[in-house]
Amino acid sequence: MSGNFKMLAKTLYGFEPILAKELRNLGAGNVEEGVRNVTFDGDTGFLYKANLCLRTALKIMKPISRFRVFSEKELYRQVYDIDWSDLFDHDKTFAIDTTMNSEVFNNSLFVSQRAKDAIVDKFRATTRQRPNVNTHDPDIRINIHLYKNSCTVSLDSSGTSLHQRGYRISTNIAPINEVLAAGLLLTSGWNGTTDFLDPMCGSGTFLIEAAMIACNVPANINRSSYSFMHWNDFDDELYEKIIAASLNKTREFHHKIIGYDKAPSATRKAQENVDNANLSEYITIERKDFFRTEKPVDTKLHMVFNPPYGERLQIDVEDFYAKIGNTLKQNYPGTNAWLITSNLEALKYVGLRPSRKIKAFNGKLESRLVKYEMYEGSKKAKYKTDTQ
Repeated sequence: MSGNFKMLAKTLYGFEPILAKELRNLGAGNVEEGVRNVTFDGDTGFLYKANLCLRTALKIMKPISRFRVFSEKELYRQVYDIDWSDLFDHDKTFAIDTTMNSEVFNNSLFVSQRAKDAIVDKFRATTRQRPNVNTHDPDIRINIHLYKNSCTVSLDSSGTSLHQRGYRISTNIAPINEVLAAGLLLTSGWNGTTDFLDPMCGSGTFLIEAAMIACNVPANINRSSYSFMHWNDFDDELYEKIIAASLNKTREFHHKIIGYDKAPSATRKAQENVDNANLSEYITIERKDFFRTEKPVDTKLHMVFNPPYGERLQIDVEDFYAKIGNTLKQNYPGTNAWLITSNLEALKYVGLRPSRKIKAFNGKLESRLVKYEMYEGSKKAKYKTDTQ
């Protein structure tokens, strides 16, 4: 597998432009945004780098065959014709994921089963041995995408989703997805040039992702395995060079990243995760009730947080969100405060007018990422100063 080839990176709704920008910054070619995905060109080394460094990608797929299919027999034959033993050995386990909107098939499990039969039969014919299926934790993941009569067979180079960074060993109720956290931070404009606060930090995901962005630490540096490591062409020496080159691009961070939570179990778990991510020198975690705090720095402050929605954590929504607004208004001048919530009704109780409101999804929950700009002094005074 030498030279450039087409790849596809999967992402969350709304993050396609952010992921495309990440890919261009990494050096990808022919970057094109799709729906919850971005396609691009690169070589094997870039495939490794994409898995290691991309913050808003969930999977990196490598298409290996595209064909038209009009029957079950055609599907079997086309999958059988792929040289599977060139791609991975018979002693590797594998699993097949099928996504489809097909005019020919109406059952994705059936498609996966017939593809599995074709792969096993091909191995038996060429090596007289067969790989085993492991749907829980396979060495090799294969993706079949059917749209009408068009079929794409891809190798999933990532394996488990790339949001599983490897640093989070402790979680609280309703932890935020790491890819979602990184995408929200990048959407908010966080770039490490100010101080940062998550006033309801939970298990510390926003804090860790913010520190990795600020220091340009590869997103998945703490992750130990990917599916591409089980491919026949895996180049361990090249992969180690990619890691070294990526770490060589890290930078120092000269501001503060602070996390508050009033629950002792949350601050303990957050600290464990920060320590596990090797970022404790950049992040300070304190047990505090946000509603009884004041801005911890005199300079500009960037705030991003994920307050309870009333879904899993029971709260008095009206009172809780009113306190958020009052605390920001009274105690946090000079702050750009961003919060995400799926409780759209709750936003009415904040009592502040957001300067931005962006649609996002937290899992299956349609949410809004909103920005509140808290000025030094009154907003009127700021405008007067700006126009003088």
